[in-house]
Amino acid sequence: MGKIALFGAGGAIGGSVASALRAQGRAYRVVGRSRGPLEAQFGADPLAEIVTWNPEDPASVRAAAEGVETLVYLIGVPYWEFQKHPVLMRQTLEGAMAAGVSKLVQIGTVYPFGRPRTERVDENHPREPHTFKGRMRKAQEDLVLGAHGQRGLQTTILRLPDFYGPHVERSFLHSAFEAALAGRRADLIGPIDTPHEYVFVPDVGPVVTALADEPRAYGRAWNLAGAGVTTQRELVERIFAHMGRPPKYRVAGPWMVRAIGLFNRFMRELAEMEYLQTTPVLMDDSALRGLLGEVRKTSYEEGIRRTFEALAREMKSTRPETGALMKPA
Repeated sequence: MGKIALFGAGGAIGGSVASALRAQGRAYRVVGRSRGPLEAQFGADPLAEIVTWNPEDPASVRAAAEGVETLVYLIGVPYWEFQKHPVLMRQTLEGAMAAGVSKLVQIGTVYPFGRPRTERVDENHPREPHTFKGRMRKAQEDLVLGAHGQRGLQTTILRLPDFYGPHVERSFLHSAFEAALAGRRADLIGPIDTPHEYVFVPDVGPVVTALADEPRAYGRAWNLAGAGVTTQRELVERIFAHMGRPPKYRVAGPWMVRAIGLFNRFMRELAEMEYLQTTPVLMDDSALRGLLGEVRKTSYEEGIRRTFEALAREMKSTRPETGALMKPA
């Protein structure tokens, strides 16, 4: 089995894929712009090879992909720089093909679908994004799927819904975990009673490695649905209940998001994706389950518990004098 490389390994999904590879005893390469953060996250793992790259430099891209059989693409960009998504993908594909990479797996999102036309969205749902971010993600997907079969490269895409879990600070649920822990108020983006789904990040890695190893996976995209339909309100109430606290939160609706956006760049960009809070994309992953068989999905109850356990370990390692994280009596 050839080497697998995680381009953009420093994020939560990269960590999940690395954990899955580690559990399988497989050597892997992590690729990022800066060596320091990669060393901090992967330096203690003898199975991890650390490589830095400059995605704007074709020679650097090719060098980072040399000797790799499977490239897992996890590159993120700031929310206000989504125009970079197709540019970086094009350069990565060129470098990968020049280096003789055999397989590429892109980790994607629901953005290319645009507003859902059906209650459940499968892979045949039209991709008609009405937002700039959706168009950039669709352009990225088009490049990946268009490269399939070129110069010996096979490509596939795994689309994820919103996610949460240990060390996932960019999740909209993260503030609820911090607030429940500290006994303060959580900040939420509304509406919070709309049906929604989330995937627990540690569940993603095993799916990615199984998909990468499956010859039938290539030449198309696949959806991974969450652990069930829920709402923000329901999950936040569960999060606070785990700590034995009554839920406390404040909700920023569309007008508030726009107002905050006058001073906050991320919130200004978030306003464009408001439709996901009112007409969410709930994914149908029956095709993926038909391909891989059983797909492990951690229940929300267990995911909340494991996320708090990770927070406890993090607090203990950074402030040993605080001891273990305990539920209030």
